[in-house]
Order: sequence, then C-alpha cells, then structure tokens
Amino acid sequence: MTEHSTRCGFVAIIGAPNAGKSTLVNQLVGTKVSIVTQKVQTTRFPVRGIALDDEVQMVLVDTPGIFKPRRRLDRAMVASAWGGAEDADCVVLLVDAAAQLAVKGGGEVKATGADHKAVEDVNMIIDGLKAADRKAILALNKIDLMKSENLLAIADDLYKTGVVEDVLMISAEKGHGVKDLKKLLSKRMPESPWLYPEDQAADAPVRILAAEITREKLFLRVHEELPYAAAVVTTEFVDKPDGSVRMEQTIFVERDGQRAIVLGKGGQTLKWIGQKSREELAKLLDRPVHLFLTVKVDEKWSDDRALYAQFGLDYNS
Repeated sequence: MTEHSTRCGFVAIIGAPNAGKSTLVNQLVGTKVSIVTQKVQTTRFPVRGIALDDEVQMVLVDTPGIFKPRRRLDRAMVASAWGGAEDADCVVLLVDAAAQLAVKGGGEVKATGADHKAVEDVNMIIDGLKAADRKAILALNKIDLMKSENLLAIADDLYKTGVVEDVLMISAEKGHGVKDLKKLLSKRMPESPWLYPEDQAADAPVRILAAEITREKLFLRVHEELPYAAAVVTTEFVDKPDGSVRMEQTIFVERDGQRAIVLGKGGQTLKWIGQKSREELAKLLDRPVHLFLTVKVDEKWSDDRALYAQFGLDYNS
C-alpha cells in the first residue's frame, strides 16, 4: 500500500458503564483487546484496539464508562473518557437500549435502579456532547432483547437531542449490525498512512494487557463478593531462554477481608484465577507462561500516582 491509498483515524466509543463498549471493541477488532466482566466500570484506561477494513485502519479507543465521579480514580476515569472523545475523528455513543426502554415504560420488564442510572448517565453524556459541540453515531445495543417498534421509538427520542448524526441497531454480544457500523466508521476516517502494523490488534503494553486479563478473571470469579476495590499490576516480565515467559503480578485490595476472598479456602480461588489467566496469556503471547500471583493489602492503592501513570490516567483530574 502507498501512503496516499490508505486512511486511518481514531474512533472514541463512549457510553454509560456496562453499555457494552468493551464487547463492541472486541467485535470490531476481531480479537480480545479489552476485558469484559459482569462488573460495570471495568475499563480503567483507554484500550486502543486496531480494526481494519480493506485499506482503512481504525484505532478504537475503548473509554471508561462516563458516570458521575465520586473518588479520585472515578474522576480520572471520566476525564480519560472525555479526553478520548475530544481527540477522536469520530465518536460512537453506545446506548443500552433495554435500559432505555425499561425506564421509558414501553416494555414488559420493570426498570431497575441500574436502568435508571444508565439513562441518567446517557443524558449526562448527551449534555457533554452538546457542550463540546460534538456529533456522535448512535449505536443502540442489545437489540436482540427488544422488538423493532420499541427500538425505533428510543432511536427517535435520542435523535431529537441534536447530538446524533447516524443511528445503527446492534448487538455487540451477538455481532448483529457490527459489520454495518464498521463500514460506516471506515468511511469517516481521514486520508492518512497507517499508524500500526497490519498484524497488531492493540497498542497497550503487554504488561498492562496481562494485568487486565488477570483482573478480568478476578472479577469473573468473585464478582459477587468483591467490590471494585482491587487492582492488578504486572511487577515482573522476563523472557526465558526456552522461549517461555516468567510473569509476576500483584493483586491489590483494600482490606484483609478482601484478601481472604481473593485467596479463597486453601488458596483455591487464587489458584483458579492464576490458571485461567495463564491459559489466556499463553494464547495471547503464543508461548508458555509461568504466572505467579501475590495478594497484598493496601487501603490507599487507588491514590498511588504510579498506578495512574501505568494506566495513562491523570492523577490530578
């Protein structure tokens, strides 16, 4: 390819927590670049997934969910999300259509507190887009759970806000409509040489991706018992002469009781987390991985400047 035959740009995918942003990025890229768990707000830094469509390269910024921040870490995550939107060539507003319908009252499912919170967050994002004078492509997600007439009513309401320039109906989990979204995004990218090699799927350092994979396994296993007060840091990454990798990671929690939850009876929970993470890391790196996990208690881990720097977040947000 010549420099003049290619296009490349940045796409920010924004939305309320748990709207399905990470799942959508993984679908667009065609491989896993961002963690997906039952927990909301699991994305703590903008993971750049790299999607290709013929001669077009799209750098997908999977932003942390935009919500009303309370703690320092929350503020840094929200600032990061808005930063990704401001710098992007194109913005996708991903909306949980099922939550919108439940609150609207047009469906058979009664709205939950989480549904109301999701709608409030979407309204806040729309206000932010208006203030920034930014337009977005609206992607109504989870359409497999809804009737078409209900989707059209929700799309019309959101289109009338004035920040929506196109509307697509998708299911990030099932993949429905994702190809259409990818084609639309491809058309919006400016002429530019590619920023990354053709075979690269993400630009996050391997150490961070490895920590995110382990954090995903952590929340998958203890999502009911453990709050968000946990972080994973890769403290050692050594290439061995036999081609394998030795990796050490530390799981930080805030209290002794949380450490006991992560360890599990006889260390079985931590063993499960390590095994699942090791298996996925071996596939990601295409070589054997020797993973060693340690659980430490630090009630102020979320105030660690080095941790913010690792995730590309602004400590002073």
